[in-house]
Amino acid sequence: MTIQVVLALAAAAGAAGGSERGAMAGFVLGVMYDMLEGLPIGSTAIPMTIAGTVAGFLAIIVAEPHWWLAMLFTMMGAAVGEVMVPVTRLFIGASDPFEPRLTLIVPVVAIAAGVLSPLFVPLARWCLRIRSAEWVAPPREPTL
Repeated sequence: MTIQVVLALAAAAGAAGGSERGAMAGFVLGVMYDMLEGLPIGSTAIPMTIAGTVAGFLAIIVAEPHWWLAMLFTMMGAAVGEVMVPVTRLFIGASDPFEPRLTLIVPVVAIAAGVLSPLFVPLARWCLRIRSAEWVAPPREPTL
């Protein structure tokens, strides 16, 4: 069993930047992972894109998520992405894509992504050039 560090980074990018940026980061990271491992292009890019998108959709509920919310969003995105890996491999024709230990692998990957999220969410903000929101009070109207 391996820890999916790249999947955790894709989910952290979604938690930090929203669904569109998470999908973009997940796709790019997935294609790079596919080329490095010699897998068919897209077999890992699709689950990582879904992981970034799910984490980004969950992050919509708050403008600036606290560290623990970003951790939960990263964990959920990584779990969904890990579940999608065998589904994607099934569609590309891999023999026996479902591992019998999938029910053990998904929680381990989700917990590892949660542990790594305090490092990966700021890293994703830096990589995607996401600035903190600046809240400015509206100008006061003169009273008559």
